Amino acid sequence: MAAALDLIDDVAAEIFLRLPPDEPEHLIRASLVCKGWFRLLTDPDFLRRYRAFHRAPPLLGYIQRRRVIEGDPDPRLIPTTAVPLTPNPSFRRALDCRHGRVLLHVYGRVLHLLVWDPVTGERKRVSEPPIIWLIYSAAVFCAVSGCDHLNCHDGPFKVAFVATDERDDQVKACVYSSETGAWTTPVILGNGCEAYVRHKQDAMDNGGVLGMFYTPYVQPRRVAVIGDGIYFTLRWGSAIVKYDLGKNCLSMIDPPAHDAYYIALMEMEDSALGFACIQDWNLCLWSRKVGLEGDAEWIQCKVIELEGMIPVDSPDDVAVVVGYAEGVGVIFVATDAGLFSFQLESGRMRKVDEPKVYFSILPYMSFYTPDCGKAIACKVGERHVNIWLEQVQIIRSFKLKWAYHELEKLAKTLQNWKAPVKGDEMKKLVSCILKLRNQANMTPRLGWPTDSVA
Repeated sequence: MAAALDLIDDVAAEIFLRLPPDEPEHLIRASLVCKGWFRLLTDPDFLRRYRAFHRAPPLLGYIQRRRVIEGDPDPRLIPTTAVPLTPNPSFRRALDCRHGRVLLHVYGRVLHLLVWDPVTGERKRVSEPPIIWLIYSAAVFCAVSGCDHLNCHDGPFKVAFVATDERDDQVKACVYSSETGAWTTPVILGNGCEAYVRHKQDAMDNGGVLGMFYTPYVQPRRVAVIGDGIYFTLRWGSAIVKYDLGKNCLSMIDPPAHDAYYIALMEMEDSALGFACIQDWNLCLWSRKVGLEGDAEWIQCKVIELEGMIPVDSPDDVAVVVGYAEGVGVIFVATDAGLFSFQLESGRMRKVDEPKVYFSILPYMSFYTPDCGKAIACKVGERHVNIWLEQVQIIRSFKLKWAYHELEKLAKTLQNWKAPVKGDEMKKLVSCILKLRNQANMTPRLGWPTDSVA
């Protein structure tokens, strides 16, 4: 009998292993069917296999970012799946999403940055960078060398901040480390870079006021992080600048000759720097190939005709690339008809939002697995009870009848747990759970057995 049960568990594990990560509600529902499945789907070994099997975290949502002069909209994380994420922090401007984290700029009595995990709700404050910025961009990324970035959202991180200094109009950059809690001294993109000197001269010849001066405005768009390089663009000519973390220096990369203003930087399959742009309704992908002796050239590696794939209301309609989700190969394209996502591998074009002013899309990618709730349940204290109340609302949104049974049992367990939890907070938790239990009259959409949980 035991051998038969083990075989059933093995078969179930192989089935669960193949559930799509961009539809995380399937694993959540399965974990609430019975204790055996819950133990299986929260087992660290299974979760490691699950993440490795799917290779890249799925796209769970995105945040829209506008140009500074246009003002950002309410920067909420818009889900692209059925998974409910934790509430958005307030008073903020979204800067980046990467490695399971979201980087926000918080406007309060004191300006500061905030690193937010939408899955767990964890928030970590970062002090304001030592640059008097005029216009800027930034990136948050894992600080562990050699990490596969499948489950590093709660580990050490770094924040790279690049900006045009308001005082001297110079491009500067610095890095914050969560391990040291400090920023590095800013470095400057100077005239020692020949490509930058040429760029400034071209800008003054073609766009400067009376050819006398030029301000290198940093584009407030999503940057690319490839190895030790942080890549971002300047406004004029979409010039590309590299911040080398290892050498702690800034340099400029000569772009290819093209007439596209909006480009989205991306990491190519061979870990080379690339970008996507649209020319004459063709989606063009460029890759930078570096030779053995360090010489580099830009190669156009793919051209995809978009005509017929995206609705066009008038001949004056335009399309621009506004974002790229690495790992899953999704490019975001904005047109007068709305926001579209294009999957490079399948060639599928899908409308994801209505027409708006889109400038940069920040894709949020992370695995959402049943252990997320389990990890929170293992913590006790007033703060963690409040987090559990958020999780109750998350589970409620799945409309799972058996979830309320499990939450009711959890409430009884917490009542008997000798822990420093205030009585009012405990009553609030229990009352909320019991209220949800009484309102549980929804049937599951997937047809899992609802009588498995006693």
